[in-house]
Amino acid sequence: MTDKKVILLLKIMMIAGFSLILIGAYLHYSDITKTMGVKGILLSAGCVAVGMVLSLPTKMYLTFLFMTRENNKKKR
Repeated sequence: MTDKKVILLLKIMMIAGFSLILIGAYLHYSDITKTMGVKGILLSAGCVAVGMVLSLPTKMYLTFLFMTRENNKKKR
């Protein structure tokens, strides 16, 4: 895979992660958690947890990638 494809994949993962976090927060404060009980709370917490897993490592990788590019530009 080229760098552009990897960056695109990581951006998609970050967007999906943020979306799952927002969906989990919405589910937590909606009536679904009240009607489903513990299962609703687990559903919203699961969405937030998976969203965090998807979003955090990609931000670190992109930061390192951009730092490497910036250092390469300074060397030229």
